[in-house]
Formats: sequence, structure tokens, C-alpha cells
Amino acid sequence: MHEKSILQSLQEYGRGVIGGLLFSLPMLYTMEIWWASFTVSPWLLLLYILVTSVSLLGYNTYAGLRSSASWKEIAVDSIEEMGLGLVLGFLFLWLLGVIQPTDMSLERMVYMTVVEAMPIAIGVSIGTAQLGTSEKEDDESEEKKPQESILAKQDAGPASTLEQIMLATCASLIFGASIAPTEEVMKISADATPLQLLLVFLVSLALSSAILFYVGFRGSYETPANEAPTFLEVVYGLSITYAAAFCTSAGALWFFGRFEGVGLQACIEATVVLGLVSALGASAGRFLFDQEYK
Repeated sequence: MHEKSILQSLQEYGRGVIGGLLFSLPMLYTMEIWWASFTVSPWLLLLYILVTSVSLLGYNTYAGLRSSASWKEIAVDSIEEMGLGLVLGFLFLWLLGVIQPTDMSLERMVYMTVVEAMPIAIGVSIGTAQLGTSEKEDDESEEKKPQESILAKQDAGPASTLEQIMLATCASLIFGASIAPTEEVMKISADATPLQLLLVFLVSLALSSAILFYVGFRGSYETPANEAPTFLEVVYGLSITYAAAFCTSAGALWFFGRFEGVGLQACIEATVVLGLVSALGASAGRFLFDQEYK
């Protein structure tokens, strides 16, 4: 276990704070999310916390700051990130005047803080790992790694299915959660024709396919000798990515109450509309949020 200096710890916390704010400020400024905290039930809030906790554990396992971290370290990192998200959520809601301690009950402030804090916690995790250390720190870290770990990483094959799902889910949550509570998603889906919705779905697949396989972004799918991916590889990669984006989109819309009082068809249409944003995030998540490709 590598002992960190006070300066290194402060730098990590600083990156976490910046990352949390970069990815979550749109949600802190979104009125529909404030309103959601007034209607969410206790059990749904607990489920929200549980999903966020699992996402943090998964992200820290596959793309966290320390690739050789033990389960204990991963759990501690996740708890710290959750705590930092709660603190940042409360402070910025108070700073923006959304939370008024003299006019609001303790229960209402807690609900509002938790609803806002969960995406911030994911942003804290991503920021801590991805906003980067200096080259000197990277060199020192590599020198302290056992030679076996370095060779194992060099020989590592393609990302596992579970790793792809976790990274895609975290990324799609970050990109889609800030849009899910807004009225615009339901309005767009209600006004769109079946042909337009079909095109939205196809464009989502096309853009995801381009990001994952064809445009050559760092960390995208690579084949031996730069061979083109096979049809089955494309279908498999797209299926995992879009399924993660579709599920997180549906979950976010459901959590923020957008499915209340509407039929199944309207729910699917709204999910397809939000899925365009979430699929882009899920596709980019593997190489944007994975340390292996830095």
C-alpha cells in the first residue's frame, strides 16, 4: 500500500472537487432536480444511493486512481467520494440559495442534498482519477509498481464485458442524468414522429459505432494488425454500449418521475430520445474514463 504525502492527498481531493463540479454543475442549476427531491420516496432514495455506490465501486475497480488497489482501498475511496459529494452538494445548494436552512426542514434539506450529491460523487471519482497527476508523480508511481504488475498490464487483453458495462454505465449516467429531469425530453419524444424516433435510434447506433470502432479515438476497439472489426464484434460492442445507455436513460427518467401517468409507448419513446445523449457518453466512457488508455 503506497503511503501518500499530505500534498498528494490534498491534490487528489482537489482533483475530486474539480471533477465533481465539472460534471455536476448543470444538475445543481436545474430546477426540475430540486423539485424531484420533494416527491422522491425514502425507498427510492435508498435505491438511488445503492446504485451510485455500486457504480463507484465498479468505476474505482476498473478505472480508478490505483490500478493495484485492494478491495479495502476501493471501498474506502468510494466512501470518501460519496462523502465529498454530499458536502459539495450541500455547500453549493446553499451557496446558490436553493437550500434555506431557516425556511426548510432538515428532512427536506437532506433529500435535496442526496439527490444532487450522487452524480457529484461519480464526478469526484472520475476527477480524482482522470484529471491526472504530474509526469513526475506518474514516473514515481511506475517505479514503485512490481515488475510483474507492469508486465501483466502490458499483456492485458481487451476489456472484460463487466468492465465495459461499468464504464459505459458511469459515463452514460454522467451525461444523461443532467438532461433526464427536464421537460424537454418528454416534449421532444411526444412531438416526434415514428420516423424521427427511428432515425434518433439509428443515429445513436451510428455515432456509437463510429466512436468505438472506426474513427480511431484513443482507447477504442483495436484489432491485430489494424484489421477491421468483424460484424459480430461490432454487434457485440454496440449491444453492450447501447443496452447500458438505454437502461440508465430509462432508470434516470423513472427516478425523476417522467414516467408517471404515461403509457409504455411514451416511456420507450422518451428513453430513445435521451438514449442519444447517454449512448454518446457510454461509447466515449471506455477511453475517456479508463486509466489504462492514458
